[in-house]
Amino acid sequence: MKKLSLILLSLPVWILLYFNLESITDFLIYNLLGMEKGTHLTETVWFFVFEVPKVLLLLVLIVFGIGIIRTYFSPERTRKLLGGKREFWGNILSANLGIVTPFCSCSAIPLFLGFVEAGIPLGVTFSFLIAAPMVNEVAIVLLFGLFGWETAALYLGTGLLIAIISGWVIGKLKLERYLEDWVKNIEKKDNIEYNEIKYSFEQRLDLGIDAVREIVGKVWLYVVIGIAVGAGVHGYVPQNFLAEMMGKSAWWSVPAAVLLGIPMYSNAAGIVPIVQALIGKGAALGTALAFMMSVIALSLPEMIILKKVLKLPLILTFIGVVGSGIILVGFIFNLIY
Repeated sequence: MKKLSLILLSLPVWILLYFNLESITDFLIYNLLGMEKGTHLTETVWFFVFEVPKVLLLLVLIVFGIGIIRTYFSPERTRKLLGGKREFWGNILSANLGIVTPFCSCSAIPLFLGFVEAGIPLGVTFSFLIAAPMVNEVAIVLLFGLFGWETAALYLGTGLLIAIISGWVIGKLKLERYLEDWVKNIEKKDNIEYNEIKYSFEQRLDLGIDAVREIVGKVWLYVVIGIAVGAGVHGYVPQNFLAEMMGKSAWWSVPAAVLLGIPMYSNAAGIVPIVQALIGKGAALGTALAFMMSVIALSLPEMIILKKVLKLPLILTFIGVVGSGIILVGFIFNLIY
């Protein structure tokens, strides 16, 4: 159990660093570098130096924990759990499983085909495909670290609601005719067997560490770039400019933000720091989060990948239904906050 001992010894170091980041940043910026307080450049550099280690420390801790949890939920087990589930209750279960099941855009087609083979309804499948990229551990961790638990919980709840309702609506529209012909011809199997791997506690720790290496290794550059952009916004963009363009008074800002986000591609690690800077400069919370949701949930690469199994009318319906849900949530956020 050497790894467990090492992890337990690392935890106090993590706590010491995380809760003293502000003091460390002040020392580096004002004492070591001797930068003048209050200038645009100083504000930009301070934001960058403070936020990069803060976000990466949060990611390492939470991804490790989620990595262990995910050892209990493989894609095959998810498929088995959803097999035979009817719409609505199936949509709820599917969206929640989307949070903890390993997923990336490249795995969208294998998962989709596996769900079709298991006879899982189309709407239930879409609830999973919507929730998995949008309501993931990286998004929740970053929102928690940058905005607090209330915003993270609100994002989690509304993200799940969008996935559940959108999947349910798509299911009710009976759009199976817009699957590609070769997908419709896949033989349905009622009882799909899978070999469940049983891990020891030490193996689960190893997989948690592997998750940190894999996920943080993939997203750290997005984190740095996103925070760099956010730092520039924080230091140089005038407060009134964004308040007028993305504030509550600009009713059109929510649909415009969603339309702008759909063709863009980023992950949560890259977009959340930008959202933080936008909100800090006067953008309304609902507008900023609607932009974030559209970038993550309706990414162009995933649409291109899904084109291999879905015909264009179904893809456009998917974008329209999910986009409408995101716009509604954005308006509600702006009304409440």
